[in-house]
Amino acid sequence: MQFIQPQNRAQFTFNSLEDTVAPDNPVRLIDAFVEHLDLTQLKFNVSILNREGRPSFNSNVFLKLYFYGYLNGIRSSRRLEKECSRNTELQWLLGQLKPNYHSIADFRKDNATALRNTFKLFVLFLKDASLVSGDVVAVDGTKVRAHNSKKNNYSPNKIKRHLAYIENKTTEYLNALDALDKTENLEKINHIAEKIKLLKENKIKYESLGAVLETTGEPQVSTTDTDARALLVQGQVVEVSYNVETAVDSQHKLVVATHTINRNDRNALAPIALEAKDNLSADAFTLLADKGFYNSRHLQTCIDNNITTLVATPDMVNSNDKGTTSDYLTEKFIYNKATDTYTCPANATLHTNGTWYTKTKTSRSTPYRYRKFHTSACATCTVKKLCTAQAKRGRFIERSEFAAAAEQNSKHYKANWDLYRKRQEINEHIFGTIKRKWGYNHTNLTGLQKVNGEFALIMTVYNFKRVQNILGFDDFLNKLKKWKPDYRKIILSLLKTGLFKAYYRHSLFSNLLNGLKNQHC
Repeated sequence: MQFIQPQNRAQFTFNSLEDTVAPDNPVRLIDAFVEHLDLTQLKFNVSILNREGRPSFNSNVFLKLYFYGYLNGIRSSRRLEKECSRNTELQWLLGQLKPNYHSIADFRKDNATALRNTFKLFVLFLKDASLVSGDVVAVDGTKVRAHNSKKNNYSPNKIKRHLAYIENKTTEYLNALDALDKTENLEKINHIAEKIKLLKENKIKYESLGAVLETTGEPQVSTTDTDARALLVQGQVVEVSYNVETAVDSQHKLVVATHTINRNDRNALAPIALEAKDNLSADAFTLLADKGFYNSRHLQTCIDNNITTLVATPDMVNSNDKGTTSDYLTEKFIYNKATDTYTCPANATLHTNGTWYTKTKTSRSTPYRYRKFHTSACATCTVKKLCTAQAKRGRFIERSEFAAAAEQNSKHYKANWDLYRKRQEINEHIFGTIKRKWGYNHTNLTGLQKVNGEFALIMTVYNFKRVQNILGFDDFLNKLKKWKPDYRKIILSLLKTGLFKAYYRHSLFSNLLNGLKNQHC
């Protein structure tokens, strides 16, 4: 007999589901974790059996299924349905239950808040297991493609271009109709008339989109996913995306806070820092972030909450420095906190009149206050042309209400350069794993809240896999069995609605756009 012979397919065998899964199979960790949870406390939609009708699946069936799926790179509800029939590990995990794809998809869609709560609860497990220190946390964000093409994303300029094209084409077709009237070619006349009708419909559509932008004050509109935005991904590359923010603890590179937004990192520092502080129940910690997060208002918020910031300082372009030589730039003016004055490079003292002025950098940015510092010595200064060649009254220095926070951050950043250099080492591994290795560089869900739920699940799964590698099977399983979840923390987090309030201000926008889609799209 040259080859090992397969078993006869007609042979009867006696075995159990328990025999199909090895004692140290990671699927047993998923079962132990989910069985340990009180899904009602986590705000999952738990069905209650009525007197009539078919019983529903327990919610923990779907949670186990999604944990297994995302751990193994399977996120499609149709693929998960197939795996329930052919995958022996899933048959053991679910007890051979086979929910259909629609029920599987609905669970993920309808339990976005509960999935975020599950992530928060697992962070509490990490804390109880002494796997996170809460001393140093690195923050970063990554863009994931939204379920919305560039073609279906519109800005005011894009709408203007479309309307101008329609106007030109309409004029062209009307002139062609005038010429065809003499020939009485009905076939061509009807063909052009249909094109003009289509142009009129498109004009109504684009004008309606412009009205939505004007009403809401939003800079752009996406018609497939109303919450998706065209974001700068890298260099000059723009994609219709979401931005996944994460805060990673330095001890074992585990994610301690995450949420998804539809804007760039510029205004994202304080929310993710406060979420990390809340999840860790930390009194204080050191926060690392790259220059994309630099925002003096957010630095002030972090400092007010006892968070030490090490945020890289970008190269600032100051309008006061136009026509100024390098020796007389704004940063060369030294502020004296005790006397509330500035000293210029020529040793003159600049004073303030104490008046607070208000400035807004862009139409969408939050106004901030500042004071002006000036000295009468500018009038007779011998180096005035080197300092300010344009201002007739001399040099004015503007000091923002958040300048002290920016200076404090700069001091910490320069004094702790070696610590800051560890930032990429701490948090870039997460994005490499979930996007490159697991392929989660996009989302098929629509709406900011649902996308938040999905990526909270992804980050929970990432932590789950990493803890398994750190502790090993036996130690992880023992800690899960001994763990007593504290749901009070989850309830308190639900009451703190202000943390995500800024990211869910889209009800008016969504309602307007959905009405538009029903009418014209």
